[in-house]
Amino acid sequence: MNNTERNIFSIPNMLSLLRLSLVPVLLVLAASGKADAFLQVLAISLVTDVLDGYLARRLDQISELGAKLDSCGDMFTYGSMILGIYWLWPEVFAAQAMYLLAAALSFTLPVALALSKLGEYPSYHTLAAKAAALLLAPAYYLLILGGDDLFFRVVILFHVLVALEEVAITLILRQPRSDVRSVFSLRGEVVPPTEP
Repeated sequence: MNNTERNIFSIPNMLSLLRLSLVPVLLVLAASGKADAFLQVLAISLVTDVLDGYLARRLDQISELGAKLDSCGDMFTYGSMILGIYWLWPEVFAAQAMYLLAAALSFTLPVALALSKLGEYPSYHTLAAKAAALLLAPAYYLLILGGDDLFFRVVILFHVLVALEEVAITLILRQPRSDVRSVFSLRGEVVPPTEP
């Protein structure tokens, strides 16, 4: 097995593929009104999100493909979380509509910009994005199960800031790149102005 094949079938990549394969399951469960099953499957999906990155670093199985699979898994999982609220908890959706719109835009606009400018799906995995992802799961469950909308709203606003950083990274980069720690780590990437 060559290096490329080994990367494709690595444990972290399999976890990301599992997360992607759970998206249709989540959508079917939400559309059919199975709230408990939706939350259980979502919990499995969110745990794979934490594990794939950890295991990629721990097992030295970091790859471009893995970074892209992880980012795709995040976006589609987050989309299913929003649709889950819409179908299963419409009163929560109505109360949080502006924040859910902000969340949807913060997940999609940086992707659209990176695809347009760099021709690739972005997988920056900034420190802020990792922190935001870790906060999203408890915020979501506290909102749904406990009615705590303040923490949820703060986390969504944090995601908006993460999206702004990703937009800034895309605007700075001249070519696609994965695993950028923060916009501040790109100082050398900025094209200096030319002298007249």
